[in-house]
Amino acid sequence: MKANFILVLLFLSSFNLTNAQDNTTKKLNDSIQGLDEVIINANKIFGNKYVARHRTGSAYYISPKELKKFNYTDINRVLRSVPGVNFYEEDGFGLRPNISLRGTSPERSSKISLMEDGVLIAPAPYSAPAAYYFPSVARMQAVEILKGSSQVQYGPFTTGGAINMISTQIPDQFNGQVRGSLGSFNTSNLHVKVGDSKDQIGYMVEYLNYNSDGFKDLPNDDNTGFDINEVVAKFKVFSSQDASLKQALEVKFQYSDEVSNETYLGLTEQDFESNPFSRYSGSQEDEMVAEHLQLMLTHTLDFTKNFRITTNGYYNTFSRNWYKLDDVIFNGNKQKIANVISNPDTFPDHLEILQGQINSDADALLVKANNREYTSKGLQTKFDYHWYGDHTFHDIEIGARYHYDEEDRFQWEDGYNSIDGKMNLTSFGPRGAQGNRISSATAFASYAMYKLKYKNLTLTPGLRYENIILKRKNFGSNDPFRVGIDLSERENKIDILIPGIGFNYAFIKDISIFGGIHKGFSPPSNQPDQKAEESINYELGSRFVISGLRGELIGFYNDYSNLLGSDLAATGGTGSLEQFNAGEVAVSGIELLLNYDFLSNNTKFSLPITFGYTFTNTEFLNSFGSEDDLWGEVTAGDQLPYIPRHQFNTMISLEHNNYEINLSGRFNGEFRTQAGSGSIPNNELVASNFIIDCSAKYHFSKSLSITGNIINALNKTYAVSRVPAGLRPGHPFGAYAGLEFRF
Repeated sequence: MKANFILVLLFLSSFNLTNAQDNTTKKLNDSIQGLDEVIINANKIFGNKYVARHRTGSAYYISPKELKKFNYTDINRVLRSVPGVNFYEEDGFGLRPNISLRGTSPERSSKISLMEDGVLIAPAPYSAPAAYYFPSVARMQAVEILKGSSQVQYGPFTTGGAINMISTQIPDQFNGQVRGSLGSFNTSNLHVKVGDSKDQIGYMVEYLNYNSDGFKDLPNDDNTGFDINEVVAKFKVFSSQDASLKQALEVKFQYSDEVSNETYLGLTEQDFESNPFSRYSGSQEDEMVAEHLQLMLTHTLDFTKNFRITTNGYYNTFSRNWYKLDDVIFNGNKQKIANVISNPDTFPDHLEILQGQINSDADALLVKANNREYTSKGLQTKFDYHWYGDHTFHDIEIGARYHYDEEDRFQWEDGYNSIDGKMNLTSFGPRGAQGNRISSATAFASYAMYKLKYKNLTLTPGLRYENIILKRKNFGSNDPFRVGIDLSERENKIDILIPGIGFNYAFIKDISIFGGIHKGFSPPSNQPDQKAEESINYELGSRFVISGLRGELIGFYNDYSNLLGSDLAATGGTGSLEQFNAGEVAVSGIELLLNYDFLSNNTKFSLPITFGYTFTNTEFLNSFGSEDDLWGEVTAGDQLPYIPRHQFNTMISLEHNNYEINLSGRFNGEFRTQAGSGSIPNNELVASNFIIDCSAKYHFSKSLSITGNIINALNKTYAVSRVPAGLRPGHPFGAYAGLEFRF
């Protein structure tokens, strides 16, 4: 792949999609500022920063310019500049992120609505929302984050909010780009895209490869990295400019494959202290193999400039087999790897087998094939109509979606021994014995939102409706051909209304307040009669511009009447995905965002600085014992696990027409891995860290630039989590250089 990359940089011409996109964005911004409102792109929530800043609820738009500053491939690093976003890392590259919005449970980003181009993108958003697939942010044009009130348009998860990733758009004219980089750990990134529009057709084709040897070390020197390929193609036909009824039809095709040598097996405290980037020999067979396919049709029909109907049809499939160590056996005593790593003094012989320090019996290491296939498909449409009155602006948006998704588990567990640190296959496990079931969901969702703007006041009342049927067919461990000899079935139904209302009032042009109240909702599992997660969420904030200082200050309070926890292997559980009731919980916090350009009057240079801060306070309002001790014994007053109280991010840039230098620092406060209060016990603590990244870019011409990135510039060694099974390190110092051609 490295040789191919060098040849491409030497011989390929380059194309520039970004110039046309930036021009389009500028024109759109200018047009919006001259009007009260416009109907924006069909597959976007905001489309630009102006619309995001003028919503009645909290919203943030990461623009193409911001994404280009660091050219990150890790979604965690992209989102860290946004207040109200919590996450904990796992693999150091952002392959499987754990994202929270306003204190929702971050595990596998399963409590937020994840979208690409306005369509749900989690493998099975209703029946199995844990995001084992996440779109590559390296190919995204922009990212939209919606929090707080007035989000009834986007579901099914309405407590924390939604993230919509906007893929590369079809350009207005022929252009494209070739961008590549090489660096530490033999990491490379190649991104090629080209597109054009003529008369009544347009297209865009894109290829991305991202690979690395990894920064962790196995005793046998095996690769601990990954190799990811993505292909995206779009084709669009549209009406002529003088057509009385304007229409457009866009077809999108996306395919990706991944091979990553990732593991759930972390390190004990002692081993992390001595060598944080090592991996035990017991993880040498661990590997994820995955494929994702998306087909999407988008049809827009503009009856007038004020009335549009947008319809999306989508079909997503995702297959993956994460073959990874699950159990270890010594003298007939079988233990989960998480239990061994958490209690090394109790299970010293089990640990030595994991470390490869002693030879083992046959089948001492049990490697589970977590083999699953996902399908997600549906049809959604929305009607948007706006009109003007005396000193008023009105907009009505009505949407509906019919959706089906399923997760098909067919899993087994193979046995290995360990001889002189090398694992050898000693038995094939019976297929389907470790999971042989299909979980599915059929959902109908609809919403209506009305926007009224009268002089300086904007109101947005809305109502969402979700009707969900969740089912499971369990064929049992002894029926690999699924003839139904041990078939058991269960079903759960949910029917719910989700209201919300937001407001925005501008005292003067540069100072406004906004806020709202809405109902939070997350679907339950297919366990019969299990109730959904529900909450009432409040926010109040202000946006302001004072002497060039642009800012936003928001307070929020989420009052859960029924928080649900999930049994995920990614958080040290059994991986059953069963949910358990965590009762009443209160989550409150403050979000602050400030932007200022110290050289705003300089014609050659700009020196913008951004500061974002998030305070999040969580509290259980009742006591209980969580199933399988996933959250431990919970007492009223305890804090939720995995959510830091304090975090902030600051970025400063020196920008010139010919070059730019960017410096970004992120402080992530300590957090606990078990519910509790007071000081955090050392064995439940993930300590705070402050990580600095740098980037630079020099433009030789309009067609050629050189780029440089440094990850973790101070080379801090830090832990990012204690799950799934033991301490895991963050990305160490890494330096990357690249070239970018445009045409």
